[in-house]
Amino acid sequence: MDIQERIRKQLEENPVIIYMKGSPDFPQCGFSARATAALKACGKPFAYVDVLQDQEVREGIKQYGNWPTIPQLYVKGELIGGSDIIVEMYEKGELKELLESAAQ
Repeated sequence: MDIQERIRKQLEENPVIIYMKGSPDFPQCGFSARATAALKACGKPFAYVDVLQDQEVREGIKQYGNWPTIPQLYVKGELIGGSDIIVEMYEKGELKELLESAAQ
């Protein structure tokens, strides 16, 4: 299975997934920490992939979403964006709405 196929499978299996550095409990960069704090504050479950554990995924996800930075949030297979977008959506109340709709 090539890396793009692996990523596609992860996106299909997880309605809300963030590709990040570290884990939600132990983020390894400030951007991942801000993004997961906003997700956690919404109170909805989400999956994560630690790109530091897999160099193939780290490079592959950048190509998949045509987005050069980590973290990257996907909801129902669609790229939402990185840390700044996630935090901005959270502050406007849009992130919680999006996560609630993904859970249905």
